[in-house]
Amino acid sequence: MANASGFFSPTVPSLRRRYQPCIGFYRSGFCSTELISKRVFCSSATEGAEKHASGASPSESRVPRLVSKGCKLVGCGSAVPKLQVSNDDLAKIVETSDEWISVRTGIHNRRVLTGKDSLTALAVEAAKKALQMAQVDPDDVDLVLLCTSTPEDLFGSAPQIQKALGCKRNPLAYDITAACSGFVLGLVSAACHIRGGGFHNVLVIGADALSRYVDWTDRGTCILFGDAAGAVLVQACDSEEDGIFGFDLHSDGEGQRHLNASIKDNEMDHVLGSNGSVSDFPPRRSSYSCIQMNGKEVFRFAVRAVPQSIEYALEKAGLSGSSIDWLLLHQANRRIIDAVATRLEVPPERVISNLANYGNTSAASIPLALDEAVRSGKVQSGHTIAAAGFGAGLTWGSAIIRWG
Repeated sequence: MANASGFFSPTVPSLRRRYQPCIGFYRSGFCSTELISKRVFCSSATEGAEKHASGASPSESRVPRLVSKGCKLVGCGSAVPKLQVSNDDLAKIVETSDEWISVRTGIHNRRVLTGKDSLTALAVEAAKKALQMAQVDPDDVDLVLLCTSTPEDLFGSAPQIQKALGCKRNPLAYDITAACSGFVLGLVSAACHIRGGGFHNVLVIGADALSRYVDWTDRGTCILFGDAAGAVLVQACDSEEDGIFGFDLHSDGEGQRHLNASIKDNEMDHVLGSNGSVSDFPPRRSSYSCIQMNGKEVFRFAVRAVPQSIEYALEKAGLSGSSIDWLLLHQANRRIIDAVATRLEVPPERVISNLANYGNTSAASIPLALDEAVRSGKVQSGHTIAAAGFGAGLTWGSAIIRWG
């Protein structure tokens, strides 16, 4: 049984298979061994060097790296645009109704960026709130990770957030693109930077403005998406205080056809021609299409893959489903949330959701919901949360974390 601090005990029965008793997954997918006191291995999907020696495939046989730091979530914040768009508002521009939308999705309202707003400004606001809660000065931030699929600069928006926060020591800042799974990937990346790289304070921000890529005449997609930003501060700590217990990450490019916003050529450039130059040169200017989604296939994917991923993450953490206080899923659709909770046997009162008010905010959905739950007093220090993201790519992943 895992004790209150999340340490793995080899006597815990596995959900899928039993690990060797001398090596077990410890906290955020990092292995521990009884032979090394207060040290952990940096490995997300292996059973340590034993698999490597047994001839396992390269993807399953990464040799662990010794580290000694833990990491914990100590602050959160969020921000949303001022403009609220209700289901009734959408019914004025597309054939739909509040009842049709709410029954199928659980969404009643969403927030949308206008010409006066910027996604970067939302991300900065969320980050400032997280730093304030954590009582950490911007100059003490070592790394800024912006999880987004809609940056306001082709080359990434994270450095602009770092600048706006006033981080005078010029810490590294970069974007992570993994659609609606981005924030979970950001948490795991922050843990790896802290455990293996010596970083101390890492800002993980999820921010997206998918409204900019929505076809507002397509009722199958325009009803779903909204814009927002959410942030957490992940801080280094002693291994005994570690708050990222286990994780599980995946992608499958085969499913990209079910959910994408692919690049397309500018049709006007084609009309103008190449002015007698080499064929197909200069290249045509390109932009991204609106979001294309096969809702039925995405639903099937989510209700199958997400519960399994959470079970794997729990297994790696040495925890059972009854050990978690809260289930926090990417806020995509009420039916998906309910189906996953049912498969995991999590009662409704232990599910965190604010989908009705904001819709699908992509990488922002998990930190936005977490921030509201923390500030309302629902999530308290010491609570264990199973968080999972899933979306375009296709990508999906989960993390078992402790707040505070």
